[in-house]
Amino acid sequence: EIERKVIEASGFEKKWENIGFVKGNGNSNSPKQYSFIDNFVSGGKVIYRLKQIDIDGTFSYSNEIEVDLKVPKELILYQNYPNPSNPSTTISFTIEKDGPVTLKVYDILGREIVTLVNSELKAGEIHRVKFDGSNLSSGVYFYRLESNNKGLVKKFTLIK
Repeated sequence: EIERKVIEASGFEKKWENIGFVKGNGNSNSPKQYSFIDNFVSGGKVIYRLKQIDIDGTFSYSNEIEVDLKVPKELILYQNYPNPSNPSTTISFTIEKDGPVTLKVYDILGREIVTLVNSELKAGEIHRVKFDGSNLSSGVYFYRLESNNKGLVKKFTLIK
């Protein structure tokens, strides 16, 4: 199991949370390599550890690794994931200055489908928004991010 603990800017440490699992190769005397990507960190200090669980249920923890993630203070709209989606996807972005932000989804004809974000947000964080397209038909859609008089657009495909 992969576990994560976030240290907030105030110094408050959140509890350990299980963020993933990678199946082991069983008993082996030869070295094995495993990998895991944490796509849901907003920035700041994060501590990771592994929980090795044996077949009999006993477990031990690895050494902890602390990572200090620097998030860019610029307007970036990342490609949604997964894309194509069926029916939900995650849209991630960063902004350059604290302030009002809107994130909207449009159909292929440019008609607004939904406003996902319409609020004041902070720079220096990776913002993530889940979009559920279960009430929409399959097709191509666009999402537009606006912040501080700048805008970015990306395209995604919804498949049902």
